Amino acid sequence: MKILVTGCNGQVGWELVRCLQPLGEVVAVDRRQMDLSDLDGIRTTLKNIVPDVIVNAAAYTAVDKAEDNEVEANLINGQAPGVLATEAKQMGALLIHYSTDYIFDGKKSSPYTEDDTPNPINAYGRSKLMGEQAIQAVDVDYIILRTSWVYAARGANFLQTVLSLAQERDELSVVDNQIGAPTWARLIAESTAHVIRQSQTERSNGSFQSNLYHLTAAGETSWFGFAQAIVEQARRMPDHSLMLNEIRPIPTEDYPTPALRPMNSCLATAALEKHLRLRMPSWSTALQLCLAEYR
Repeated sequence: MKILVTGCNGQVGWELVRCLQPLGEVVAVDRRQMDLSDLDGIRTTLKNIVPDVIVNAAAYTAVDKAEDNEVEANLINGQAPGVLATEAKQMGALLIHYSTDYIFDGKKSSPYTEDDTPNPINAYGRSKLMGEQAIQAVDVDYIILRTSWVYAARGANFLQTVLSLAQERDELSVVDNQIGAPTWARLIAESTAHVIRQSQTERSNGSFQSNLYHLTAAGETSWFGFAQAIVEQARRMPDHSLMLNEIRPIPTEDYPTPALRPMNSCLATAALEKHLRLRMPSWSTALQLCLAEYR
């Protein structure tokens, strides 16, 4: 089985390249080999590789910059997935694609299910919803995985930002009224490997059905709670160099950003657990494992 991983240098892509190796030949491409803003280039690259599975981990992820660059975000996050789906159909390939909690407006008081109606409140969310719809419009074998608050031991993310600032500052202020499930990139990659194995088995016996699932760690917290957990666990590391003495909780209004964020980013994972027989660990357990690797 030949598996194409796009965005191989990103947080999730880097983990995917390592987690998918036992499944077959992994062909990893970054923006230099496959630029998702070049739709014709996507078609050419896919025809040269002819993968059995396409795992699209590439995306326009600069949430705030997307407010001023919505055309580019729509091209990469919205139109390119449709091209991937069309090419995958012609090749008979399975398409795995990642989406986001940001396709919801965050006004619901409980975790969002796959059946809830999307209503993105920022350009990034609109572009990712466009990508979902572009894939679903093609009669291709696909699995879309919506995730949230992704972090890793490498790359630019909230975990890295908190650890860096905690070494430089005595005090941090972090938003405490947005809630979600911090999700380790390794968890996403390992779950994806399971999804591919099960999906390919089902495709071979004729029982496969394309679907969309929520994939996040279990539990919920705020950005403030996440920051507290990061610092608390980092202090247990030998020879840590944290200067931080206090993390102050602040409301969203005190930390304005160009793009609005959903107040509730919690995603229900019951469908994933039922249909794909995956059990998600708690976000705090996954964080502990990530920091152990970071150390």
